[in-house]
Amino acid sequence: MNFLTPTVVTFLFYIVVMVCIGLYAYKKTTDFSDYILGGRSLGSFVTALSAGASDMSGWLLMGLPGAIFLTGLSESWIAIGLIIGAWFNWYMVAGRLRVHTEIQNNALTLPDFFTYRFSDTKKILRIVSAMIILVFFAIYCASGMVAGARLFESIFGLSYTTALWVSAIATISYVCIGGFLAISWTDTFQAGLMIFALLLAPIMTYLALGDTSQFSQIIETARPHASNMFTGVSGIAIISSMAWGLGYFGQPHILVRFMAADSVRSIPNARRIGMIWMVLCLAGAVAVGYVGIAYFHIHPELASAVKANPETVFMELTKILFNPWIAGVVLAAILAAVMSTLSCQLLVCSSTLTEDIYKSFIRKNASQTELVWVGRLMVLAISVLAIFLAMRPDSKVLGLVAYAWAGFGAAFGPLIILSLFWKRMTLNGALLGMIVGAITVIVWKNTMAHVGLYEIVPGFILSLLTIIIVSLMGKAPAQDVIERFEQSDEIYHREMGEALK
Repeated sequence: MNFLTPTVVTFLFYIVVMVCIGLYAYKKTTDFSDYILGGRSLGSFVTALSAGASDMSGWLLMGLPGAIFLTGLSESWIAIGLIIGAWFNWYMVAGRLRVHTEIQNNALTLPDFFTYRFSDTKKILRIVSAMIILVFFAIYCASGMVAGARLFESIFGLSYTTALWVSAIATISYVCIGGFLAISWTDTFQAGLMIFALLLAPIMTYLALGDTSQFSQIIETARPHASNMFTGVSGIAIISSMAWGLGYFGQPHILVRFMAADSVRSIPNARRIGMIWMVLCLAGAVAVGYVGIAYFHIHPELASAVKANPETVFMELTKILFNPWIAGVVLAAILAAVMSTLSCQLLVCSSTLTEDIYKSFIRKNASQTELVWVGRLMVLAISVLAIFLAMRPDSKVLGLVAYAWAGFGAAFGPLIILSLFWKRMTLNGALLGMIVGAITVIVWKNTMAHVGLYEIVPGFILSLLTIIIVSLMGKAPAQDVIERFEQSDEIYHREMGEALK
């Protein structure tokens, strides 16, 4: 392959820019708090776009368009559920979590927060939550590796295994170098690139159809009933798709963005920016898959790649329709989606291993410099594990994401919500609820998948009920636990009230 084509040059230039941002962030990283939480210094704009970019992984430009292309608009229920869930997460959780984590001994990670929130002197919550994070993030990171490999495979004509390693190294480099600040700054840039690509691609594809007056008829001929959101889907299927929104309350890589905001007063503006960005991106992703149905029906001679793997529909349309220089920029948006999410996930895993295991149980008096370097080594370790899990060329991005998303949503979602709203919640309730949620997802996925109900639904419900029942059956929390909760709640309401004036 000629590596000096405009598409390849533009694509490689993007990667170089990301690494340079990582090098700049390296100079701004002075201690471990900077490395994993950016010193809680993100403004509303960066908070909003970095949260959105870290949320919307490769599935936004590959998994979702591929599902729409293969089936039709009935797959868009996922997008609707995500929009609803994300709004409630911003509205209910973001500001409260920002305040509570600071009051709870300036907690830097979710296991940190759980430990101090419930005065867990035995550190059982820290251990269990850290293990859940590592298990499900290994799967989640693998999905990012698969998406990145597919992209490099398509652009450079590499074998899947080679593409997997090359794409992984591109992301790992700036995470190791710059940490949280590098991720947040690159996420902001990547979010802009993603929305540009997702709005431009469906418009260009639609215009390329020529006589657009026959668009509806073409769609109906190519995929009968593709325009009907209810055709071919049962009530259980709609519930399962909408239930993706429940997952937001428990995603560590999104929640950490709320924790890193410079103030709770930044949250309302960040919510508005983040939700506008998200709605436009999801609409664009759905449109890419939908318009792609018509385009490849008219041009069957170009459809061999999407027939083999529908998740490549965005990439194929880009390579066919765009000027090579623009194509490089648009294809870089896929890498942006992959890198933004994968980088944050790798850092959350690294911070969990470093803060919640290494510092808590191995080297309690470790210096800040030592912790930063251990964190970098942990990024490499998790990356190698994720690459190993992604080695199968037939791995599907959306399937891997769905499993990990459900695991976090069920294990941490009810725990996060109740820990921020209910002062009567107990340590035992938190522990058992978290375990029940995680185990339910794993068991349901492996034994009840034939039912068709997304595993997050039973996992979330059982976790929520477990927390409530166990908490009410046990003794009320100690007075100091209740006082810290009330202090956090008071600060949140005061600062949020001032922000909304």
